[in-house]
Amino acid sequence: MIRLRLLVGSIALYACFCGAQECGLGASLQACADAAWHTSWNRFYKPETHLFYDYLTSYERGKELAHLPSVDEVRRQVPNNCGYGTGMEDGMISAGVMLDTVVDRYAVTGETNLSACAREIVKGIRLCTFGHGFTGFVARAVCHEDLTSIYISSSRDQYTHAVHGLWRYARSPLADEADCKQAAEILEAIADRMLCNVTPENDYDSLRADGTRDDRGISTMWNVQGHEAARLPMIYAAAWDLTRRPVYYEAYRRYIAPAIEQSLAFDCKRTSSWGLTQMQGSLELLDALETDPAIKKQIGEAMQRVSACCAPRASAAVKRSDTLDLQAIAPDWRVSGGLVNPYRRSWYVVREVGEMLIAILMDERRVVTETAQRDLAAMLHKLDYNRVSTCGIFHLQSAYWKARRRGLFQHMQQVDTNRRENEGER
Repeated sequence: MIRLRLLVGSIALYACFCGAQECGLGASLQACADAAWHTSWNRFYKPETHLFYDYLTSYERGKELAHLPSVDEVRRQVPNNCGYGTGMEDGMISAGVMLDTVVDRYAVTGETNLSACAREIVKGIRLCTFGHGFTGFVARAVCHEDLTSIYISSSRDQYTHAVHGLWRYARSPLADEADCKQAAEILEAIADRMLCNVTPENDYDSLRADGTRDDRGISTMWNVQGHEAARLPMIYAAAWDLTRRPVYYEAYRRYIAPAIEQSLAFDCKRTSSWGLTQMQGSLELLDALETDPAIKKQIGEAMQRVSACCAPRASAAVKRSDTLDLQAIAPDWRVSGGLVNPYRRSWYVVREVGEMLIAILMDERRVVTETAQRDLAAMLHKLDYNRVSTCGIFHLQSAYWKARRRGLFQHMQQVDTNRRENEGER
């Protein structure tokens, strides 16, 4: 029976790795998105941890992730207690983005293998929330050698994407009763840790894994900047939505009004691109659950402001990518000291285009302009998915499936289908 379950699991996981691999000249956008999907699972993903990693240091098969920290390095917190630049920095951001992608892709295609893919990603989030012994602490990633060791400092960013992805998954047709229960358990653990730690006595710091204070301000959950204000009520709202426990609803109501007021006052010019995407994800979740008409109206206004802020950044990033080497591989952090320039510029430009378009597409009230659609199509076509080393491809394909879910690119897909059918007849 155990062998049968392992065989079934392996077959289901294999389906996640399969897909189109080519995105050459004249290829359809979906072919490019499929190539990004194939590369994501085959090169950036480790089945041992159920996690996707930040970048590749080689295109040689089996050596793409050879740079990941050893268990000794993680235990010694080398090079720092966040694991910055090591490839283990953004595991939960990537998990949330990819889980979000699976939900949107399933809404468009109905592919049955996607339920197995979603469960693989949830396993990674669960490991990062329970597997290290600090229940409810969302680690950035877990060491692939012992599946336990972690960098002790996480951030708002990691919590935001993990919670958003889990919530969207649990509310989708992909999740059955057992899946919803598991998602609820993870969100409950996260919310309980927030209730315990995010207090005035701790200056609203959610704390490191070991209970010590964060000295960078990256895990502070309240009394933060405008683009960060909705994160805490979003966590409580998600936990309440899946568990219906009054304690989470009360916490959500305590923070929601001032959070949205602060969100409306966010500084567009001084907010990072990734901050805008995370802000929009928090607002999207709250918008779906909020019942107070006045607050809901304010959420809509805040989302529109974020969308307006993102549009020119997407176009600027696409233009900037023309001057960068999009096939470069990352340097080994042990030699370079981290994810440094000039590589970092190439690594981030792809992610920024995806992030900005994700944020725009999350705003259902906003009409997606032709310019935004061209930006997404241009970036998808620019990449050689056999020689791309940035996790930005996760964000690009997420934007693509959100666009498809909103009915965009439909004409383009039909033209491509007709072309292939005509070629087949000849």
